[in-house]
Amino acid sequence: QVQLVESGGGLVQPGGSLRLSCAASGSIFRLNAMGWYRQAPGKQRDVVAAITAGGSTNYAESVKGRFTISLDNAKNTVYLEMNSLKPEDTAVYYCNADIKDRRLIRRDYWGQGTQVTVSS
Repeated sequence: QVQLVESGGGLVQPGGSLRLSCAASGSIFRLNAMGWYRQAPGKQRDVVAAITAGGSTNYAESVKGRFTISLDNAKNTVYLEMNSLKPEDTAVYYCNADIKDRRLIRRDYWGQGTQVTVSS
C-alpha cells in the first residue's frame, strides 16, 4: 500500500504565503509524478500544479508566477510554495501521486486534503 500525508494548510491573510508538503510512503517501486489539486465549495477539483520525477512542471494559469512546485525525489515529497495568496485561492488542496508500486501496478493516489483559507 501507498500513503500520502499532507501538511501545511491553514488560515492566511490576502497577500500572505503558505507552504504545503506531501510525503508518499509505503510500497513504492517508482514515483513518476506528483501534483496538487484544489476544490472549492460547489466547484470541481482542478489541477493547480504538477511535477514529474524528472523535474518538468506545469501550472494552472491562475497561479503562474505566484505558486512554485518542487519535488524531493529522495524523500518522495512534493512541496507547493504559495505566495501572494488571494481569497479565490481558498479551497481544500489535495496531493496526487502517480506511482508504480512493488507489484508493478501503476495508479494514482490521493492525500486526505488540507484546507487553505485566505481571508482578512
